Amino acid sequence: MKKKVVWWIGGIVLGIFLLLLAAPFLFKGKIQDLVLKTINDNLTATVSFDKVNLSLIKNFPKATVTIDGLTIVNTAPFEGDTLLHAQTIGLQMSVMELFNGADKPMNIEEILLKDAAIQVLVNEQGIANYDIALKEEDEKEEEDKEDKPFSLALQHYQIENTKLTYTDLSAKMQVVIDEFNHEGKGNLTANVLDLDTKSTAKVSFVMDGTSFLNQVQLSLDAMIGMDMEQQIYVFKENKALINQLPLQFDGQVQLLENGQAFDLSFATPDSDFKNFLGLIPEAYAGGLKGVTTTGEFKVAGKVKGNLTETTIPTLAIEMAANKASFKYPDLPKAVEQIMLDMQINNTTGLMKDTYVDLNKLSFKIDQDVFNASANIKNLTENPLVDAKLNGVINLANVTKAYPVKLDVPLTGILKANVATNFDMNSVEKSQYQNIKNAGDISLTNFHFASVAMAKPLDIKEAAISFNTNHVSLNKFALETGQTDLAADGRLDNLYGFLFNKQTLKGNFNVRSTNFILADLLKEDTAQAAEKTKEEKAKPAPQAEALKIPGFLDCTIQADAKTVVYDNLTLKNVKGRLIVKDETARLENMSTDIFGGKLLFAGDVSTKGTQPKFTMDLGLKTLDIKDTFTQFEFLKKIAPIAGIIAGNINANVKLDGQLESNDFSPVLNTLSGDLTGDILNSQVNVANSKLLSSLDSAVKFIDLSKLDLNNKRIHLKFKDGKVQVSPFDLKVKDMNVQVSGEHGFDQQMNYALDFKVPAKMLGSDVANLLTKLSPQESAKYEAIPVKVDLTGNFSAPKVGTNMNEVVTNLTKQIAEDQANKYIDKGKDALKDLLSGGKKDKTEGEKSEEGEKKKNETEETVEKIGQGLKDLFGKKKKE
Repeated sequence: MKKKVVWWIGGIVLGIFLLLLAAPFLFKGKIQDLVLKTINDNLTATVSFDKVNLSLIKNFPKATVTIDGLTIVNTAPFEGDTLLHAQTIGLQMSVMELFNGADKPMNIEEILLKDAAIQVLVNEQGIANYDIALKEEDEKEEEDKEDKPFSLALQHYQIENTKLTYTDLSAKMQVVIDEFNHEGKGNLTANVLDLDTKSTAKVSFVMDGTSFLNQVQLSLDAMIGMDMEQQIYVFKENKALINQLPLQFDGQVQLLENGQAFDLSFATPDSDFKNFLGLIPEAYAGGLKGVTTTGEFKVAGKVKGNLTETTIPTLAIEMAANKASFKYPDLPKAVEQIMLDMQINNTTGLMKDTYVDLNKLSFKIDQDVFNASANIKNLTENPLVDAKLNGVINLANVTKAYPVKLDVPLTGILKANVATNFDMNSVEKSQYQNIKNAGDISLTNFHFASVAMAKPLDIKEAAISFNTNHVSLNKFALETGQTDLAADGRLDNLYGFLFNKQTLKGNFNVRSTNFILADLLKEDTAQAAEKTKEEKAKPAPQAEALKIPGFLDCTIQADAKTVVYDNLTLKNVKGRLIVKDETARLENMSTDIFGGKLLFAGDVSTKGTQPKFTMDLGLKTLDIKDTFTQFEFLKKIAPIAGIIAGNINANVKLDGQLESNDFSPVLNTLSGDLTGDILNSQVNVANSKLLSSLDSAVKFIDLSKLDLNNKRIHLKFKDGKVQVSPFDLKVKDMNVQVSGEHGFDQQMNYALDFKVPAKMLGSDVANLLTKLSPQESAKYEAIPVKVDLTGNFSAPKVGTNMNEVVTNLTKQIAEDQANKYIDKGKDALKDLLSGGKKDKTEGEKSEEGEKKKNETEETVEKIGQGLKDLFGKKKKE
């Protein structure tokens, strides 16, 4: 009997287990249909998901439905925007809910949202993209047709690792809640309940382009009393942290038809000054363990009233510290005599009447005391600002009193005594007469070093004075490595730039005795800026694109005695740099380099997706070899120029695109032309594979005798090709015309048209010429010979028509010699055949002579033709 019972129980258990395994297959289709129906019955957006799964074992005796890859995409007017993407949505319910009939909905007891991204957007017209629910009449019609598939009987809900982005274009604001984790437990089916919640998140807030909060760490553990009928939510037991600052809340929030009603108070649970340090993010404040403090610090506030479209709750918030201090256990100095008196108040409920008073902020480190105060009124209409700074800070003491994470401690003395009073309307309208600024800020013996810098930075002195309509840089002296820099000038519209995103205007004079770029750029950065195009073609991490700031409108007058850039040394660099509208313009720039002077002017613009430039260069008696080997783009344009010793005067016009990460030219986009005159030149044939090959292949030339002096060349380049306009050269006693083109890839196609004296075309031709008189050989002083240069500059191919020229020339000289002998024979024969009697009458003589002459010429002509045919025939073998 016992055995049968055991088998019976085992069978039941096995059956239940098999049922649990089989249930997902039995009910999966039903669940998926219910999910689709719920979506279609409630939402107007486009919804998709990867799959729906059902498990009875995972959380037995609960059934778990998981929806993977749920995506909600908006329709017009936000068509195509993703409102929600959730990696996982989990629903839990009683197993028995699966057996409900079609007329009874399934009660969901728990909901889980995991790894989700929610993008909430309100456009300029105030329309929100989350308004995707079916209208009420549609819902009523659906309810009349059929009961809803699911209903809520929540006891627990949870949100894990979710990011919520709320963007309101009409209000020009954005709130980002990142790494959001939240859960609540309670009987949410009841009208009155206590909801136990836990929440953590990082919050950022931007308003009108200004960041007010950046990744502020918030946490709240709270028991919230909820009255669902009256929509009242009461804070009971709670503990909040803002970064590391503890707060406790009392009071309630009620939802109204037109907003929310607040009646809240909050305060720090104690008055220990360590609470003040808790306001600072832990990444900057370090751990507070072991920090000793004296004095008090408190935060307290009341928020009461309605938040609607036209009103805000009244505010009374204060932060105060009195005779406080703190000292970190592993640092030698303390921050002492800390005084803080700050209030945020609003007594009318109108946003414009909110004001902030920083009545006093002061502290002392060692012997240095710093004081500040500020008052801001009329926040929303025309903010009025009144602020003062006065004090001294020895920067070396900062890291000795506060755990600032620096590779090398700061040094230097900062002194400030500044007062400002202005309203934002005056800033926006540039009504400088209404802006009252006065005072000075100075920094001396400032030293800073970092692993991101090539060399330590030393500011010997910087002095700034504030006036009504501008800021004057009275003195600025900087040294780093072997580089020195001095500057003075002024900034206009500083407040318009700081508070209203207006253009920052300025004029500066910059001077340097030694300016070495390697002192400012780390070695790997400098090397990256000099990579060849081939190296850049290799796969590499995408470097950040350089941009000329669009907010700048400034002019810099530069004067540097020596500028060193990689292997280039520039002397007496002078000129003007104008930065405006994302464009840097160079005007009247000049420098001494390569034994001459380089003049340059042009623009660099980063307004488009790819930086562009235009440039005019004036080369004045520059050394040819250095110029055309040190400048990469000139080396591509005229690669053969590097073997010429001499000077050049030239004008170069070029434009093209720049690499976005280092502003080096994209060579294949260059276009322009170069026109120049070559001076005092000598050609080193041995240093050029092209000229050496030409010298070897063509025997009649000696390129060491090539005369380039005072020769003008004109090159045009575009799409990676360089075209050479025809120009004439002289090689000893020969003239040659050069024309053709080559590519930046060094492939070439050139034609050299020589005028060669015949005597230089070989011994056979020279021997034939000895048989001619000087007058006869003169017509062979300029024989056309064509030489073709193809291949590339490092592996050239030389082709000539020499064989054809020599063959034709030899035949021509032989023919001329044959014709000369024939002509001589014809003359002699004429004399022989023209003899006769002399005693005839005059008339008879004349008639007979004419007849004789005709007969003689006819006879001589026939003989001459026979001789010519004889000399003209080839000898038989």
